[in-house]
Amino acid sequence: MEKIVKINNIIKSFKKEITIEGDKSLSIRWALLASQAEGKSKSFNLLKSEDVLNTLKCLKKLGIKIRILKNSCEIIGNGLNGFKYKKNITLNAGNSGTLGRLISGLLIHSKTKIRIVGDRSLSKRDFSRVTEPLGKFGAKFITNYGKLPITIKGTNSPKSIIYHELKGSAQCKSAVMFGALNSNGTTTIKAKKSRDHSELLFKYLKLPIKIKKKKNFDLIKIQGKKKINPFNYKIPGDISSSSFFIILTALSKNSHLKIKDVNINPSRVGVIKILKMMGVKIIFKNIKNYKGEKNADLYISSSNHLKPINCPTNLNSSAIDEFLLIFLVAAKANGISFFKDLSELNQKESPRLLWASKILNKMGIKNILTKNSIKIYGNPKLKINKKIIIKNFMKDHRVFMTSVIAALTFGGKWQIHDKDSIKTSFPSFLKKVSFLGATLT
Repeated sequence: MEKIVKINNIIKSFKKEITIEGDKSLSIRWALLASQAEGKSKSFNLLKSEDVLNTLKCLKKLGIKIRILKNSCEIIGNGLNGFKYKKNITLNAGNSGTLGRLISGLLIHSKTKIRIVGDRSLSKRDFSRVTEPLGKFGAKFITNYGKLPITIKGTNSPKSIIYHELKGSAQCKSAVMFGALNSNGTTTIKAKKSRDHSELLFKYLKLPIKIKKKKNFDLIKIQGKKKINPFNYKIPGDISSSSFFIILTALSKNSHLKIKDVNINPSRVGVIKILKMMGVKIIFKNIKNYKGEKNADLYISSSNHLKPINCPTNLNSSAIDEFLLIFLVAAKANGISFFKDLSELNQKESPRLLWASKILNKMGIKNILTKNSIKIYGNPKLKINKKIIIKNFMKDHRVFMTSVIAALTFGGKWQIHDKDSIKTSFPSFLKKVSFLGATLT
């Protein structure tokens, strides 16, 4: 039988403090870069979700020694192109596009063929967006019509490339950055604005990277074949995971929440900017810089008067993982909200823009959907009294968690399937929801 969560009551008022597990993007990037360092690197607060654990499994298959301890993780890297593996191995990226795409960049120098596979959801996503630029380094790729499974055969002498990233995808940009590490010469990337965790890690590691920030794009130059020293890293809390509790607090009555030590990288806080424009009360305290990243404690309070928004498209890339939640705020705002240029949402674990419309329709919120936009007619007085079933969403963890937040704040009798989907990114999500007072059956 499918694992189902049933929610029949909205959450009561709460005043609490929580911590959130390590940022998923940083956890995966730390592990991949540590594998290329010469010696032992150590991380603390590494997210132990399926996506990160699959990253560690893939690295072990590539001959990297890894120890997972109670409060830390150790990786002993063999240096650039130091992977040691058997012929014709298969790496399983599971549900993780970040893993599948970024590790491809590290394999452009591979000596034998390596196959990358993923789960049903990941196998529907576009990999030509990384195999095409990575192929310019000289590596050979065989794909399934641009999708997984893919087979990589590296080149003996990767050459530097010039690459234009037009989608605002940090995964595509980072895959090429990782490929540049093993290339001869200087790779130039002209990239549409997107999250910059990879750039900040490269800078912290003192790798030869130069970045010129323009209004609409960044110009990045990376010189390859430079030694990476081992490094220790404390992973801050994940802003995307924190967003579920920001919205839960904002949409609940008379509630207050503190979330400790969350990553507030400027390329990731589009969700905060959008929510503040809509009237959500969020304050940053104890702001500090850590190895190039900015972290802070977040203080959130209930928001009684939510405003509609014509969402600025320049915030899309920095809030791409949080739009399902933002749409819930729009559903309770007093007026019509409009979000456009969001076709990238349908390149995620499920067609999320479509699922946003489905969830809103089930809730009784009028919306108009196109292939890349959605108009939401907010109803501040909405109280749901009917039964709502959420299933067949390709086990997309964000669809599941967004549905839980909707059930706890709008009411109704909800049955939400595929409870195990949260293991990919946020295994403790339901425990934290229960800690705040939610009744789940």
